[in-house]
Amino acid sequence: MATRLDDGRPLGELVGEMTRELSQLMRQEIELAKTETKEELAQVTDAGKAFGAGAFLGYLAALMLAFAAAWALAAVMPTGLAFLIVGIVLAGGSVVALMAGRKRMQGFSPVPEQTVETLKEDVEWARARKS
Repeated sequence: MATRLDDGRPLGELVGEMTRELSQLMRQEIELAKTETKEELAQVTDAGKAFGAGAFLGYLAALMLAFAAAWALAAVMPTGLAFLIVGIVLAGGSVVALMAGRKRMQGFSPVPEQTVETLKEDVEWARARKS
């Protein structure tokens, strides 16, 4: 004699259905976590590109400023001043790129917030169904 609940279905069938639903729910949560992680990694990649661009422009700025200073000190000529202006412009570009990378990194969160929130909801739902 099978134990039955109010809707007339056997307890084994209800447990099986709940197991299938929980399994499907877990697969969906894993997919959500993957999606969130991909989005976060894309944000980190963009920030890394900005940092890389800033570092490269900073290197070029230092190189140009060194050449400009050397030429300006060796012989005060317009060519040296031209190199100095180019170096200053590159240094400004470096600062802008580094600040953009810093701003993008501030929004980075390694924790998949949406997945954590839905997992909490799932636990509450499972507890409510259990009662």
